[in-house]
Amino acid sequence: MNEKLKIWQPGKPWKRAEREWDEGAHAMRQETPLKTLSTLPKMPGIAETGLKWKSLKYLVTHDHKGLIRRFFVKHPFKYTWRLIASLLRKNSFIREGDFFFYRLKDMEEFKQRSQETSALLVIGFSYCHKPFECPSGRFTDACQHAPDHPVCRQCFIGKAVNALPPQKAIPLFIPTVHYIGEKMFELAQIHSKREILFLITACEMTLKMFGDWGNMLALRGIGVRLDGRICNTMKAFEISEEGIKPGLTVVLPETERRILELIRQLWPANEHGGTV
Repeated sequence: MNEKLKIWQPGKPWKRAEREWDEGAHAMRQETPLKTLSTLPKMPGIAETGLKWKSLKYLVTHDHKGLIRRFFVKHPFKYTWRLIASLLRKNSFIREGDFFFYRLKDMEEFKQRSQETSALLVIGFSYCHKPFECPSGRFTDACQHAPDHPVCRQCFIGKAVNALPPQKAIPLFIPTVHYIGEKMFELAQIHSKREILFLITACEMTLKMFGDWGNMLALRGIGVRLDGRICNTMKAFEISEEGIKPGLTVVLPETERRILELIRQLWPANEHGGTV
């Protein structure tokens, strides 16, 4: 991708950058409208109980690369204690609307930690809210996020990724739960001297199922609830992990705004100053 095409550039005021992005997205929407959620019925709420134990069974029985074994071999007692302590709590998170906080009190604590010099944000997007027309494909960890592509320009994922500051954030595009687990483990090894924070979009059921595992690894971050054609049963979740997801999920508009606000906090004031 030609970096000169990126709307968010060091030195350009944030509001102007976002306005230019949105104007370009609007123009492309007139020429190449995408399929939207408006034609699809929303799913009812979560229809499962006992999610903590179902997540434990699922991760262990589908751990084909031995990720969990590798963790426990390194620090078996520490990880076991953390996992049990989290499992015994009613919730593994603190919730505020669409935002689930793991080992964080609220949004302000996340902002404060993300502004530390050593902080590194891992921002992950579930494949299920990629557009149907995604040029990289939906069930894949690839993403072009090209500002001049008519699909990428209309996609919130494309907008968010192009707004990320270099050296401060790593975007991931998540096809499966085990994929994000492996990536977080790898990044923790590579960036062992930095505090890694995560911001990950997922269905509400997934956020409730797997928070205990993040607590086990002492990870801090935010899970963002997706809306639309979510997984609301274990069966729906399991087949979505195999790439069978005919429905589309979305980040709601106000939630999009708050995610972009968090991304803006990552930019040094002298690189994205001003509001014009």
